[in-house]
Amino acid sequence: MNAVAPAWNERHCLVTGGARGIGLAVTQALLARGARVTMLGRSTVAEERLIALAGNAEVAARLQAVSADVADPAAVGAAFAQAVERFGAIDTLVNNAGQAESLPFAKMDMALWHQMLAVNLTGTMVCTQAALPGMLRAGWGRIINVASTAAQRGYAYVSAYCAAKHGVLGLTRALALELATKGITVNAVCPGYTETDLLKDSIANIVAKTGRSEAEARAQLAAGNPQKRLVQPEEVASAVLWLCEGSAAAVTGQDISVSGGEVM
Repeated sequence: MNAVAPAWNERHCLVTGGARGIGLAVTQALLARGARVTMLGRSTVAEERLIALAGNAEVAARLQAVSADVADPAAVGAAFAQAVERFGAIDTLVNNAGQAESLPFAKMDMALWHQMLAVNLTGTMVCTQAALPGMLRAGWGRIINVASTAAQRGYAYVSAYCAAKHGVLGLTRALALELATKGITVNAVCPGYTETDLLKDSIANIVAKTGRSEAEARAQLAAGNPQKRLVQPEEVASAVLWLCEGSAAAVTGQDISVSGGEVM
């Protein structure tokens, strides 16, 4: 029989790429619920930065940061062990770390192709493999993969990124079936263009290549959303938080679009 969902103050949630953008919004939402949260990133985060991210020292006591390249199994294993040593077994994993590079398909080289797969797809697999044994022992767990609307449809000039994110959805669906009787759900959240640092990079790329103004570039990206606006990180975090709830036990193998109706 599957275990009962732990209370929020007993939860240990690990968020990859949790110090900025969507990951930061997810981190802060989980902290607000009372969970212990580990942020995993490529670089270390100073104690003062942790307090600033948490809002105050009391909440920061439930927040820690570990560093690793998500596509490096040995580094991820060491980082997860460090996380577990302080906060206990990980019962909630949010695979948020990602990277997008824009280039016409004919100009894409193998280095870019492998980089997009490593960060966006292999990293999701590696981190999930690291967290899963503890969830299986507990008989309960939540795995949420932050994909993209690029996983549900596709966009020109980001073919490697789209391929990787489509792979994340395939992994999500397959693993959801494997774990269906184990008390562990696996889902994907697919944001449209979202107000993050990654979006700023996309806007800068449009400006550099087309000569459009920043305002025109932002309007171009927002135009793809039927609501004619950019998604906010907190809106994505709300969807992630719902999937983390014990009440979402019957929701697994799904890709939930947070895109203002761009994908239906």
